[in-house]
Amino acid sequence: VAYVTGGLGDDWIETVRAVVAAGADVVEIGLPFSDPVMDGPTIQEANDRALATGATPVGILDGLRGADVEVPLAVMTYYNIAFRAGLERFAATLADCGIAGCILPDLPLEEAGPWILVAERAGVETILLAAPTAPDERLPAVCARSRGFVYAVGLLGVTGVRAELAASAVEIATRLKAVTDLPVLVGVGVGTPKQAVEVSAHCDGVVIGSAVVQRMLDGGGPEGVGALVAGFRAALDEAFS
Repeated sequence: VAYVTGGLGDDWIETVRAVVAAGADVVEIGLPFSDPVMDGPTIQEANDRALATGATPVGILDGLRGADVEVPLAVMTYYNIAFRAGLERFAATLADCGIAGCILPDLPLEEAGPWILVAERAGVETILLAAPTAPDERLPAVCARSRGFVYAVGLLGVTGVRAELAASAVEIATRLKAVTDLPVLVGVGVGTPKQAVEVSAHCDGVVIGSAVVQRMLDGGGPEGVGALVAGFRAALDEAFS
């Protein structure tokens, strides 16, 4: 799964297409928010840049209508954006724009019921996060409410590329695999092909975010970002096929 910040640069839709062509099975599109509590400096900077150039949730979702890609698209944003739009309207808009899934990292499980209900009615899957600090008894509840896959948060802290894979990434993946049949994908702290291969031995896939967004910020363009994703794809294929 490759994460792309929506509205970052004029060519972000081409970047979505490029990561699909490079072998991403799902693309996660970030709707920029002014206070992204879960995100580290890379994605914060991308958010700020996109917002400064006038990116809006409506504009980004409209753009995705014409993305014309063969893989599922998921949106990641913060609850405030869904709440301000109105939950039913937001869910309907996602469905209308061809979005298959939605991740709201700051929406606690205990308060997720109303959103999950309207999302399901609209045909949008809600992907829930499981933190490495979650007690064992909480994990089955997260998995029971999650749809599509379970997002295993690889380490405590904000998103970003680290030198080493955190031990907590393998640990949370293993704990989740023991309690669910849903695919378990690890994100946060998976920044190199080597780390992706290492953690994928214990889960069903990885979410690559900050590494992709950093390449976008550096002006890599669709071609550069595609090449980065192709490197992850090749390493995973070599290790697991």
